[in-house]
Amino acid sequence: MPLSQKAIKKINNKWPVAREGLPFILIGLAFFLIFLFIGIFPLILLSGIFVLFTIYFFRDPERVIHEIHKKAVLTPADGKVIGIHRLKGPDNPLGKPSVKLSVFMSIFSVHVNRIPVSGKILKVSHHPGRFFSANLNKASEQNENNRVTLLTTDGQTVVFVQIAGLIARRIACWIGEGDTVMAGQRYGLIRFGSRLDIYLPMDTRVVTKMNHYVKAGKTVLGYLS
Repeated sequence: MPLSQKAIKKINNKWPVAREGLPFILIGLAFFLIFLFIGIFPLILLSGIFVLFTIYFFRDPERVIHEIHKKAVLTPADGKVIGIHRLKGPDNPLGKPSVKLSVFMSIFSVHVNRIPVSGKILKVSHHPGRFFSANLNKASEQNENNRVTLLTTDGQTVVFVQIAGLIARRIACWIGEGDTVMAGQRYGLIRFGSRLDIYLPMDTRVVTKMNHYVKAGKTVLGYLS
């Protein structure tokens, strides 16, 4: 299924910032110009800082995805690895024993999320919930989240979940069911700090480690069997 033109523009973004951030940047810039015209220095300073921070937060650097091993699983988010768990039962989004990796995005991380492995999107589902701090374990189960189920080109199932946090209240996902996607491709973002969990088959060879800082579309988390 082909992607919509709107989704294509966001996924193939050529701007230095994500399009989701443009309204915030423009609003901040408008206030900056108003305060500059009026001549209220403290508000000029505050609005200027807001504009600069917003540009920084919504930055979307271009990342060249070099040829990678077809079994490699890339991290879907920038940030720090805060969890590596082997789940022995079926009570998880994959529905069978799996490996769960969690990446925490601070407000200083790039917040554009990327596809971890090439394949076809089987399902995209949004789950309303609460807004605990995203670095807490209970955030995976209780926070608002957006879950993507992907079938890899060699028939394996991978699930990756965007999770809202204490401050992050807006999850954007630009792909839909039936879409064919490539590893490293942009697919969404979460505003203002959060986390992303990825569920892989139990026999995945995990190569990342706790507290490692990873980059979406660049760092390999592990290799499928």
